[in-house]
Amino acid sequence: MSVLEVRDLTVRFGESVVVDRVSFDLDVGARLGIIGESGSGKTLTALAVIGLAPEGADVSGSVRLDGAELLGRSERELADLRGDDITMVFQSPLTSLNPLQRVGRQVAEPLRLHHGLGRAAAADEAVRWCGRVGLPDPERSAQAFPHQLSGGQRQRIGIAIALACRPRILIADEPTTALDVTVQREVLDLLDTLIAEQGTGLLFITHDIALVAQVARQLMVMRAGAVVEHGDVGDLVGRPQHDYTRQLIAAARATGLDEQDVAR
Repeated sequence: MSVLEVRDLTVRFGESVVVDRVSFDLDVGARLGIIGESGSGKTLTALAVIGLAPEGADVSGSVRLDGAELLGRSERELADLRGDDITMVFQSPLTSLNPLQRVGRQVAEPLRLHHGLGRAAAADEAVRWCGRVGLPDPERSAQAFPHQLSGGQRQRIGIAIALACRPRILIADEPTTALDVTVQREVLDLLDTLIAEQGTGLLFITHDIALVAQVARQLMVMRAGAVVEHGDVGDLVGRPQHDYTRQLIAAARATGLDEQDVAR
């Protein structure tokens, strides 16, 4: 059953088409990766889905959540959905987190806004989430400001904020780009575990096919704003049909893509 249905999503800036008739479905608990080079339109596709396309963008097509159209809704209506039904983890946790606010309060805020928890209950739940995402001494970590945490710890807080309200869909936009390889794996393992526990659908955006193969089951390849290939991760890695996909896989193999990991 599809929870998210995107049809002919197009984003224009004046006469320039930067996302060109993109269509895909995301089923309950499914994991779809979107891969492409910088400027391919993958991040803009995700932002358009949740109503965060940049000012001046003309967005058309259809985005349906549980059959209800999202395009054309007011910002207030979309804000109610974000953090509750659909959430997003951004590429840079240092810029997405409020530098002047303790991280526990930032985890607690969506719980108060969307689940109606009182201040004390939300604070307790925030501490629990600091523990769930693997931060040391959760009570102390909840009192930290973002700059007092490492990059991996900040990204764990971003995941806690995104998943605390048990959303149906999580969009992860290059969530491990700024992290070293060891921390990348830890964060991906954490993300894998938590979305599996909650049955959350995942839209995972990256430029790295080896990375997306660790968490996604379906893969959509974008180039110049358009989808050039879409299918099972294992099929695309083993039998790519488009020249661009072949190039991505060849580059990934040169840096250690393991087909056994893809097939697991």
